[in-house]
Amino acid sequence: MIEFELQDMTCGHCAGMVNRTVKLVDPEAKVEVDVASKKVKIESSEDRAAFVEALTEAGYPPAA
Repeated sequence: MIEFELQDMTCGHCAGMVNRTVKLVDPEAKVEVDVASKKVKIESSEDRAAFVEALTEAGYPPAA
């Protein structure tokens, strides 16, 4: 399980964009997005770095 805190995710639209971005990296990924806590959990065999790069490019850089 990969977990990220995304400070720039503030609404349902953001959550949809995060979900789509994750699916671009791994179409088979299981994604849980919680806008209230600004967290996303990803179940995937892909490398964590691939998600960091994709989310950053989409405008949702994970908190360090």
